[in-house]
Amino acid sequence: MPPGDGWAYCALGHKHWGLFGAAGLLLRHRAPDGTDWLLMQHRSWWSHHGGTWGLLGGARMPSETAEQAAGREAWEEAALPEGSFEVTGTYVDDHGGWSYVTVVGEAAEMVPVEAATSESKAVEWVRLDRVPGLELHPGFAATWPTVAELLAS
Repeated sequence: MPPGDGWAYCALGHKHWGLFGAAGLLLRHRAPDGTDWLLMQHRSWWSHHGGTWGLLGGARMPSETAEQAAGREAWEEAALPEGSFEVTGTYVDDHGGWSYVTVVGEAAEMVPVEAATSESKAVEWVRLDRVPGLELHPGFAATWPTVAELLAS
């Protein structure tokens, strides 16, 4: 098992995946017609909060930055090539002793992706305006209003 994998408890007593915290990639592509697309993961039924939609991401390794972890997870889960996006910001959801960092990025192209592990039912580019209508992973749903503002700026 990788050194960052495992359950951890935050100061609020909640159980979270990732001994050193976790990170995910909120990747946007703006099409020439102005339509915004987000790269989303439809989680496999057996995974934590299975059947919901969220970000490609997961546990951070001991010496990884959030940006490195999000990029590694996007590669592992969807074969998203390194260098196919530019990091434009981050949002830290701090739970006291454990945090999830949403790494916001921009992709010049809608790079073809596919579910590369059994953790994903699907990996798809989803129109930004359709995201609120999806059944979102509870953690992502809680931060969505804030991270959506990051996309608007």
